[in-house]
Amino acid sequence: MEQSNTLFPVFIKLEKLRLLIVGGGFIGLEKLQAVINNSPATSITLVGLSISEEIKNISANYPNITLHEKAYHISDLENKDLVIAAVNDIELATIIASDTKQKGILINAADKPDLCDFYLGSIVKKGNLKIAISTNGKSPTIAKRVKEMMNDILPDQIDELLNNMQAYRNQLKGDFENKVSTLNEVTKTLVAKQQDLKEDQPEQKKWQNIVKWCLLAFVFMIVGHALFSYIPYDKIVTNIQTLPQYIDTRSFMLMCIAGFIAQMTDGSLGMGYGTISTTFLLAIGVPPAIVSSRVHSARVFSSGVSGYSHHRFGNINKKLFLALVIPGALGAILGATLAVYAKEYSTYVRIPLSFYTIYLGYYIIRKAFGKRLANEKVKRAGWLAAAGGFLDAFAGGGWGALVTSTLISKRKSTRYVIGSVCLAEFFVVFASATTFFILLKHIPLFDVLGLILGGVIAAPIAAKLVGKIPVKKVLIGVGVLVILTSTNTLINSILKLLHHK
Repeated sequence: MEQSNTLFPVFIKLEKLRLLIVGGGFIGLEKLQAVINNSPATSITLVGLSISEEIKNISANYPNITLHEKAYHISDLENKDLVIAAVNDIELATIIASDTKQKGILINAADKPDLCDFYLGSIVKKGNLKIAISTNGKSPTIAKRVKEMMNDILPDQIDELLNNMQAYRNQLKGDFENKVSTLNEVTKTLVAKQQDLKEDQPEQKKWQNIVKWCLLAFVFMIVGHALFSYIPYDKIVTNIQTLPQYIDTRSFMLMCIAGFIAQMTDGSLGMGYGTISTTFLLAIGVPPAIVSSRVHSARVFSSGVSGYSHHRFGNINKKLFLALVIPGALGAILGATLAVYAKEYSTYVRIPLSFYTIYLGYYIIRKAFGKRLANEKVKRAGWLAAAGGFLDAFAGGGWGALVTSTLISKRKSTRYVIGSVCLAEFFVVFASATTFFILLKHIPLFDVLGLILGGVIAAPIAAKLVGKIPVKKVLIGVGVLVILTSTNTLINSILKLLHHK
């Protein structure tokens, strides 16, 4: 017979009870934070042979927390209602569990299910809505991942809905049965979401098809241009046979590596393709004058595969994507047009952008180590996307650094921000690359085949990694990358200005 979860879920008014936590290390800190985040007024006594500075700093802000830096003794259980044994020592945890059984007190022993009377589940909290997740003690990691998924799925406005429902319920007349019936009718739209998800499947396919056909159209456009511009009609077969002698194997492999590294970074962190690939190409001796055209051409392919992959893996927030894609594409067209006729002014745009993104990098890292708050509202996302698209085409980079950094600094879900920005990036880069092609009538396809191949290989791998990298590590990685790339851009821009003077 298949084993099932027989735990009975309850929500305890912990602030009316007296809690003992044994353990002053990392586990004790984790349990203390869990209690404080959910029931901050709980009377807590924490006992530990050595108590960390982090715990002492927390207790300084909570007069209801009492610390005793000493070894555990059974007398610590006096006048306690619940116990959490937050220790690595199995023998000590067993002794504490035995003592609590003797005194009739319930215990949770961290990472020791057999000693537990109750488990501490992962908690999803949206205002007054609270959801506890349990795996029956089998895998706290899975519970944590489900928590992250639920945090992304549930809208921040759910608390406002709860308040409105309470006000509506208080106005209802009649007996309990009539109230329940009325509220059931009102809330039917909440469970209709599953049907909406099924109806959205054709919508998902539609966007995947749009990316695919745009990518194919671009391929046919530049391949046709290359064939008919460089290969005479009467010598097509002969020239195809002699193509291998024009391929520099070393250069091709270096381009592959550059494309792979740049797209892995861009696809998993939401930024960095332009800066990394440009820096890499300059380092291996590619002339600066043709670096920009190579990078923009290759990005059409890598961003297309990246956006398609993010959509396939469910990393897209449709509302955010739609808010970004059209303004971003329009900004890219304008930026590409001006880049052709006013390229000498691009340096002046990069300098203030670099200062802004360096600050964003610092801000994101600070957020990674801070307490997670409710998501801040993103206002004027369309203007942000338009500025990002314009700068990306005009100044040679900035879409990810500006758009992704700003959205993540607002504490939006990193997975959906990166996925949505990467999908929108394809249309932004497609718009700018097409504009460059029309105005310049040349894209160096054969020069960027390696860059394209490396990026196309990396794109689906990076998209898959996005949902698996811990949020804190993503925030730190994004912050560090933004600071480094922005500092590099700032230095190069200043040097370029000084050189022109």
